[in-house]
Amino acid sequence: MTVYGLPVLATIALWWASTGAILYLHGLAPKTYRYTMAGATLLAALALWGLIATASDTSPAAAYAGFSYGIICWGWQIVGFYTGLITGPRKTACPPQLTGLARFVEAVRTSLYHELACLCGAVVMLALTAGQPNQVGVWTYISLWWMHESAKLNLFFGAPNLSEDLLPDRLAYLESFMARRPMNMFFPFSVTVSTVAVVMLIQRAVAASAPFDIISYTMLSVLMALAVAEH
Repeated sequence: MTVYGLPVLATIALWWASTGAILYLHGLAPKTYRYTMAGATLLAALALWGLIATASDTSPAAAYAGFSYGIICWGWQIVGFYTGLITGPRKTACPPQLTGLARFVEAVRTSLYHELACLCGAVVMLALTAGQPNQVGVWTYISLWWMHESAKLNLFFGAPNLSEDLLPDRLAYLESFMARRPMNMFFPFSVTVSTVAVVMLIQRAVAASAPFDIISYTMLSVLMALAVAEH
C-alpha cells in the first residue's frame, strides 16, 4: 500500500500547507501584499520553468514535482485574488434590487480579471507542456480551478454555510453576491461531476502499472476527493 499511501499523504500535506500559507499571508497587513505578490510571482515563474524541465520526465519524482508546480501556479492566482490585486472592475456590494441575470453579470464583474488570469494561466501551462507525457502540473491546476469555480457558483446560487468570516475586509462586498439557502440546483451537479472524476481517477490509479501513472492518478484523485469533501 506504500505505492498509494505516499502519494495520498503528500497530496494532503501539500494541500493543507499551501492553504495555511495563503491564509497566513492574507492575514498580514495590506502594506505587505505587494511583497507577497512579488514572492508568489517569483515562485510561479520557477514553477513554470520546472514544468518545462520535467515535461518529458515520467519518473516518480517528476510526478511529485509536477503536482507541486501545479499547486504553486494556482497559488499565484489565489494570492492575486485574495490580496485584492487581481479581482475585477466591480469592487462594491450588489444593489439589493438586482436579481437574475443582472445580478450574475455583476457578480462576474467582481472577479473578471481574476477569471481571465486563471484562463491565461491554463493556456500558458498547456502550451509549455504540449505533446509531453508529464501533464500532472496542468491537470493539478485545472482541478484546482474547477474546485474554485464550483465553490464560487455554489455560493452565488445558495449554500447553507457561506464561510463569509473567511473573507478579508477588502473583499467583504463579495458577501452581498452570496445567498444562504439549504440547497441549489447546481450543487448536486457539481458534486456529481467531481465524484465521477474521483472514481475515474481511482480506477486509473488501480489499473496503472507504471509508478509515474500510479502516483499521478492517486494524487489527482485525492485532490478531487478533497474538493468533494469541501463542497
